[in-house]
Amino acid sequence: MANLGIPRNTIEILQRYHFNFQKKYGQNFLVDVNVLDRIIAAAEITREDCVLEIGPGIGTMTQYLAESAREVVAVEIDRNLIPILEDTLSGYDNVTVINEDILKLDIRKIVEERNGGEPVKVVANLPYYITTPIIMGLFESKVPLKSITIMVQKEVADRMQVGPGTKDYGALSLAVQYYAKPEIVANVPPNCFIPRPNVGSAVIRLTRYDTPTVRVQDERKMFSLIRASFNQRRKTLVNGLCNAAELRLSKERVTGVLEEMGLPPAIRGEALTLEQFARLSDLL
Repeated sequence: MANLGIPRNTIEILQRYHFNFQKKYGQNFLVDVNVLDRIIAAAEITREDCVLEIGPGIGTMTQYLAESAREVVAVEIDRNLIPILEDTLSGYDNVTVINEDILKLDIRKIVEERNGGEPVKVVANLPYYITTPIIMGLFESKVPLKSITIMVQKEVADRMQVGPGTKDYGALSLAVQYYAKPEIVANVPPNCFIPRPNVGSAVIRLTRYDTPTVRVQDERKMFSLIRASFNQRRKTLVNGLCNAAELRLSKERVTGVLEEMGLPPAIRGEALTLEQFARLSDLL
């Protein structure tokens, strides 16, 4: 099989199939064997593993995964890529390609059928606009996962691993850090892709915690509070929470709870740690 990590092989396949890039799917195909090796190493893929790959594209990473894993289930939304994948993956009998939108797929069922309900590893090269819904969907649906190793826009990777008080800290940072340990494993410049994106990318590995690091009575309630407190970044936490109609909170109530926590009434959401949000949620 031609190694698609080599640019000329990717170009040849794209020309052979007269493939047109779809802007709506944010398609940028990785063409760098070193980065591909780094991803496989970071995801710690072994012969025991069942891997769920999101957005295989023309099958570049899929080939590498198939060489290392027991089984790969690749979910691709663009049906124009399916004939190409049938071609580039024809040499592997341990790959299943599903032409579907990952956000509409019953992933738990796939894990049940393909891996006996045991945790899978997720590997993906995700377009920027859909990174957060996919990651949160995987975590919130409680699909059995060991880790998610993904290529995302550099700025999004940074946002996932920063702490309170920084400009990138927000709802995504808190959500990711509640469920997993984030670790950037590689920075990837635009020239590693066809076509070249306008921004730098990074590979980040999210290692799933067996149980969240923070205890909270009502997970959903806590995340509603977190979202509301970052909806209007410049506002104080009190105003952010009181402006969120669905929370139905009064200023007196929120100020009282902040006081009980030893926090000033003018504090902003970006100053609170995950533990403090959990406590705030429990007290409210």
